[in-house]
Amino acid sequence: MRRLTIQYRDLGKMPYQKAWDLQERLLKANVDLKIAAGRSTKAGEVDTQSYLLFCEHPHVYTLGKSGKVEHLLLDDASIAKKGISFFKINRGGDITYHGPGQITGYPIFDLEKLKPDLGWYLRTLEEVMIGLLAEYGLKGDRIKGATGVWLGINTHNPRKICAFGVRCSRWISMHGFALNVNTDLSYFNHIIPCGINDKGVTSLQVELGRAIDVKEVKEGLKRHFVLQFGLEYEGMERSSTV
Repeated sequence: MRRLTIQYRDLGKMPYQKAWDLQERLLKANVDLKIAAGRSTKAGEVDTQSYLLFCEHPHVYTLGKSGKVEHLLLDDASIAKKGISFFKINRGGDITYHGPGQITGYPIFDLEKLKPDLGWYLRTLEEVMIGLLAEYGLKGDRIKGATGVWLGINTHNPRKICAFGVRCSRWISMHGFALNVNTDLSYFNHIIPCGINDKGVTSLQVELGRAIDVKEVKEGLKRHFVLQFGLEYEGMERSSTV
């Protein structure tokens, strides 16, 4: 696996549509480069640019292309009254919630420069979160057939702390993960999160019993992306930490 140099951008608080549009532009620019290079160019040798985008959205529900609209438990009038946006989008997965206090991350990675394998990519994203949670004394786990990172999987109360949903075009990824940090979990009561109705959701704040410094979590995520994907951030010394 090669080292991938990326640009990191903290987009701050950003409406969902604006972040989605940005992802689409960055993905298209990379896909266009691959098309222009032609199929005779060796995999991973096109001069694409990869990114790691972090942001925080206003209240929004997003429904993936394989999701069921009936997993949204509110009608249009109720959604509008609560000030929540709703988007049907082109990632995999079912319905989820994004909102304040949650870190939403969008890796725009050229997987041909890493490993062109979506299963590997999702498992590695999960490993980033598992490593981060360990820094807070929490044991993150996987549940077979339920992509995401969970706590308490062998208890009466398994609960998801990080959800994933991705799209890939010519091995350029978009969409990504949603990590609950100080998230208002009551918004999950109006959906069947990821189409799973027999398990709960949680956050770092709930698990640790205190508000968490979001900037601190972002720095931890950046470190674990380096560790798991072998990344270099643009301008970063090879021997330095992020």
